[in-house]
Parts: sequence; structure tokens; C-alpha cells
Amino acid sequence: MNTTLGQLKKDRLKKLQAILKAGIEVYPSQTKRSSTNLEALNNFSKFIKKNVTLVGRLGSFRGHGGLFFVDLIDESAKIQLVFKKNILGAENFNFFRDNIERGDFLQVEGKLFLTKMGEKTMEVEEWKILSKTIFPLPEKWAGLKNEETRSRKRYLDLLTNPETKEKFKKRSLFIQSLRDFLLKNNFLEVETPILQDMAGGAIAKPFKTKHETLNQDFYLRIAPELYLKRLIVGGLEKVFEFARNFRNEGISPQHNPDFTMLEFYWAYADYEGLMHFTEKMLREIVPKINGSLKVKFQEKIFDFTPPYQIVTFDSLIKKELGLDIEKLTRKELLSFVKKNKIQIDQKISTLSEAKILDEIYKKIIRPKLKGPLFLTDYPKEMIPLAKTKEDNPKKIATFQLIINGWEIIKAYNELNDPIEQRKRFEKQARDKKKGDREAHSLDLDYIEALSYGMPPTAGWGMGIDRFLVILLNQKNVRDVILFPLRRKKDK
Repeated sequence: MNTTLGQLKKDRLKKLQAILKAGIEVYPSQTKRSSTNLEALNNFSKFIKKNVTLVGRLGSFRGHGGLFFVDLIDESAKIQLVFKKNILGAENFNFFRDNIERGDFLQVEGKLFLTKMGEKTMEVEEWKILSKTIFPLPEKWAGLKNEETRSRKRYLDLLTNPETKEKFKKRSLFIQSLRDFLLKNNFLEVETPILQDMAGGAIAKPFKTKHETLNQDFYLRIAPELYLKRLIVGGLEKVFEFARNFRNEGISPQHNPDFTMLEFYWAYADYEGLMHFTEKMLREIVPKINGSLKVKFQEKIFDFTPPYQIVTFDSLIKKELGLDIEKLTRKELLSFVKKNKIQIDQKISTLSEAKILDEIYKKIIRPKLKGPLFLTDYPKEMIPLAKTKEDNPKKIATFQLIINGWEIIKAYNELNDPIEQRKRFEKQARDKKKGDREAHSLDLDYIEALSYGMPPTAGWGMGIDRFLVILLNQKNVRDVILFPLRRKKDK
């Protein structure tokens, strides 16, 4: 703590002691409030003759002598207060002047009037302290500018930067709009476990924990998929979940170790139908958040007016890299990686040809894709839970919605053949033993559930945080998460 802040804290503690010495409860439990600040402002004529009781945090102080103008701020609005010595009495006014300051919470009662400048103002007749602040707030006019401090101390960011509050209100509106859209289309919202005895439903490294009473290891879920599909087996036909997922991976402008996904599963649907459903969804929801189907992100404009471009994975690889997936050998693929000095995050000998291709695509091609674009028909090995295409068993019936070179949505026809699913899980388990740390585990309980029969089903997942970075024109996923994970800071 620096000297200046320490002295300010010391001064505030002195004032706290003065209030306590006067026999006043500094942190009372009961509060009276007849309206919000905005309601008072909107009903100004009513409160010229009738008292109103307001509550909130004090902002800037202006004035001297026997007159003080102070801003009172609640979530709804800011209203100006005036404290007059001749109204409150000398003792009461002097006590306020000497012991109350910016950042404190007050309950005030009085009538409204118009100042000479035409500002709606309350003339305070009675006041009561609700909470005394010990640390001074950052200066409102300067705001809180340091990006790391803003995410570490989001409460100060919300207090000093009005755009932050609006941003997170839009986040809430976005999630609620998605929920309303799915409910309107007869989906059922459900909840599935965060603690799972096996991390499945995605290709990712999990966080591991232990339940002491059961003496059993558990994992924080990397995806809700396998549990949501169990519900389809159980006879539900349309289910969705806003799921907090956890992946023990790197942090980047697109990645936070814990993040929010929306996933839904739809019996008797297919991935091609979900592309049309996605276009319909975004056409309805994007304007609610952005005001238009054309979204400005940094220096780019993304137009969400359907239809979106559709490109197959193999045609994209051939166009951008000159590689023919159907004829490509592993030797040729490794030679391409070496020649182009492509950094693969895992030991390349442990990865299948499809995963190496995926790494090449992510490093070289995907960053250049603007979108919105549906990228379809991935190689079979890339998603072990997806069903192959009937006209080409080497490919899976899948799409990703790409925007700004980022994967925003992934969807596919769900593999519902328990025998084939077990074979794929067993291959993934072999890959894991070889060193592929992201390979899927053999989930026998899920195979058992699938063996009772699951109808043809399409699944869909959206990265909420990543999409909001684009919709709200932010720099980083940490900007759209209230409390993103940060490295522990030394005191």
C-alpha cells in the first residue's frame, strides 16, 4: 500500500470512529426506500410537494460553507442532492460535512426542485448513513484504465466505467435471448453434473479433483455433451444447457480456463437443418444486442444476414495449401509440416493424420477466414462422437461456424451406434496411452446408455464468451467475463 492510500484510509478510519462515538450505527441492516433515483426523476412533479426517500452511493461533492451539492448514485440513475445548513441545522450539517465523503452509502429524504440551471435536485431534510467506505474510490473523471486492474477488481471497473456495466447487461440480454429463442422452439432447459467421474464430450485436458468422503477422483466437466445425450436416450427430444466448462489449457484472447457454453441436442434433426436453425437464431438475436445484423468488430464488419457461405474442409485445405486429403500420405503430411515450420502443440508422433491436418488448419488457414462461414465435413478422426456421412464414411456430418478466424459454433450428427462408438473410444484410449493428452477416454457407462437406443440426433454448441467478444467489439474473452482467471498476484 502506498503512503497516499494509507493516509487516506487512516483519515477515513478517523471519521468512522467519530460516527461510532456519536452513537450512530455505521452499517445498519434496515433501509427505507420509496423509489429508485430514476423513478424519482421520472415522477418529478409528484415529489415537488411530497417527500421521497432514496438510497445510494455518494459521488462528487461540490460547494462550501453552508451548502453542499452531492451526487447520489444507485443502479438506475444519478440524482443531485443539496445539503443546506439552514434546513438540516448547524450540528447535523457540520457532522455530515466533517464525516461523510465520496463513496459512502446514504439514505436521504426530501422534496425535489429545479435549480437555476434546470437540474432536478433533492433538498435533503433527513439523512442516514448506510455504509462507510474505508478505501477511497478511483476518481470518477479518470475512470479505471489499466486493463489488468479492471478484470482483477471488476467491482471498481463497474463503479468507474459506465460502459462496463452496459457491456455486462448486454451479456445477460444475449444469454436470455438465446434461452427465450430455444424455449420458444420447444426446447427444455436442464442441468447436468459439473463434477464427473470421467471427463468427456470434447477433446481437452481436464482439471482433476478429489471427493474426500468417497475417496474418489473426479474431473471438472469439459463439456456437458454425454449427459445431455443420455437425456435423449431417456426420451427427451429437445434439451439445452448453459454450461460452465473447465479446461486445463492455455489462456489467450480466445481462451479462458473456465468459460460458458450453450449446448443443445435435438432428436430427429440433422446438421444441415441446424445450419438453417443457426441462421434463423442469429438473424433474430444479433440485432437485439448490436442494433443491426452488421456487426463492427475492430476494423471489420461481419454481416449476419443469411444465408452464410458453406465450404467443405477438404476443399478449403486443397485451395489454401494445395493438399489433397484423399490422397495425402503421412510422410507427405510430415514433410509439409517440416517445410513450412509449423509448430504443433503436442508430440507429432502421437497424433493421427487428421489431428495434424487440424493443427495445420488452425495455424495457417483459420486465422484468415472472415465469415460468417460454415465449414463442413471434417475427417472422421477429428470428432469421435460424430456420425460419418452416408456418402463418404471418411468424413463426419458436421459444421463449424467461423467468424473472424474463430470457432464460434460446432454442430454435428451424433453417433448413435454403440458398437462403432466403443471402437472409436478404444482407439482414442490407445492414442491417449501413446501420449495424446487430449484424446477421449473409454466411457463404458455412456456406451451402456447408448446401447438402450438413441434416435438420430444432432448436437450444437456455442462458445458464449468468444461470440460476445465480437458482438460487443472487445479485445479479449477476459473483457466479457466478470471475473476471469488471473495469475495470483504477490501482495
